[in-house]
Amino acid sequence: MQTTKGKLFLIPTTLGDTPPLEVLPISIKKTIEDVSIFIVENEKTARRFIKKISPKKSQPSLEIFLLNKFTQPIELPEFLEPCLKGKNVGLLSEAGCPGVADPGADVVKLAHEKDIQVVPLVGPSSILLAVMGSGLNGQSFTFNGYLTIDKNERKKEIKYLERLSFDKNQSQIFIETPYRNNKLLDDICATVSGDTNVCVACDITLPSEYIKTLPAKVWSKKKVDLHKRPTIFIIHKS
Repeated sequence: MQTTKGKLFLIPTTLGDTPPLEVLPISIKKTIEDVSIFIVENEKTARRFIKKISPKKSQPSLEIFLLNKFTQPIELPEFLEPCLKGKNVGLLSEAGCPGVADPGADVVKLAHEKDIQVVPLVGPSSILLAVMGSGLNGQSFTFNGYLTIDKNERKKEIKYLERLSFDKNQSQIFIETPYRNNKLLDDICATVSGDTNVCVACDITLPSEYIKTLPAKVWSKKKVDLHKRPTIFIIHKS
């Protein structure tokens, strides 16, 4: 008799140290209580998150697969073996939604190839929440990930994204390593037109949440400290 395949549940996590059930639906708690096999980026933080969601869940009984920058593509099929044997697996992001600006996308792709049902669960995405709070174009936007580190190349890239936003009436979204946020905002203000709208959205869903959209010429005179605060940047030139 053929075994019914298990499902791959995509389980969002909080975007910071917030009580999980303040920003996550009860479906997350139910799924975590039903699943004992997880694919995670960091075992320590994943176990801590699971314990917050389900304090009574047996930690020793958990089976953990690590998916991070050191994971080799040849290892991925092993992560989905339990699904092929009829067991459900949970894919946990380190922050936010799995598969979005997250290494989990490779596992999700493989699950489709193996005809394993993928179940995305509702949870916070800093990208979408930033777009929602920006007042910029929610009909057409692009997430560009990280910009290049080289200063001159980064300014060229910012200028290109500004031109793209004008030509396509499309909001351009990008991020930076948190300890370089202040420098990136300075570079944006020094590069784009003074009338170009810039949204800074940081610490989303946290008590210190800050979301503000202003013209670049206003940002250049404004004092805001984004150092080591997870931040989404959006630019739009009308």
